[in-house]
Amino acid sequence: MSLAKNTICLWYDTEAEAAARFYAQTFPDSFVSAVHKAPADYPSGKAGDVLMVEFTVAGIPCLGLNGGPVMPQTEAFSFQIATEDQAETDRYWTAIVGNGGKESACGWCKDRWGVSWQITPRVLTEAMAAGGDQARRAFAAMMEMTKIDVAAIEAARRG
Repeated sequence: MSLAKNTICLWYDTEAEAAARFYAQTFPDSFVSAVHKAPADYPSGKAGDVLMVEFTVAGIPCLGLNGGPVMPQTEAFSFQIATEDQAETDRYWTAIVGNGGKESACGWCKDRWGVSWQITPRVLTEAMAAGGDQARRAFAAMMEMTKIDVAAIEAARRG
């Protein structure tokens, strides 16, 4: 195993490999680098079951651990994916929500494994960084959205 010095470990019930392969197909600079099987029985599985999956999501090294149902995902952790335009925003949103995921508010959604994602167009991040009235208007517009509408954020920035 050749993990990076700092690796995000995501706990899955039993589908770490399926999740990692989905992320690898969905996001650029994403891939599955190794699948490790359990050398012996463990509390939520048997010898030979997939135990850990090394993968990268948009350049971030991750480890998926099939640890059983005792530690479900929460919104306390999320991946934030910066998008360049509405087409890219729509593509990721549709991939996640359309593959058994769920929509949430303000650009957040969950994949079918319960991992939270923020699909965040750069125009929103830039509006917030601008501060003042631009940020206030963009923030107010975002608070009314599920998936972020780039044109509506741009219009809010302009006032």
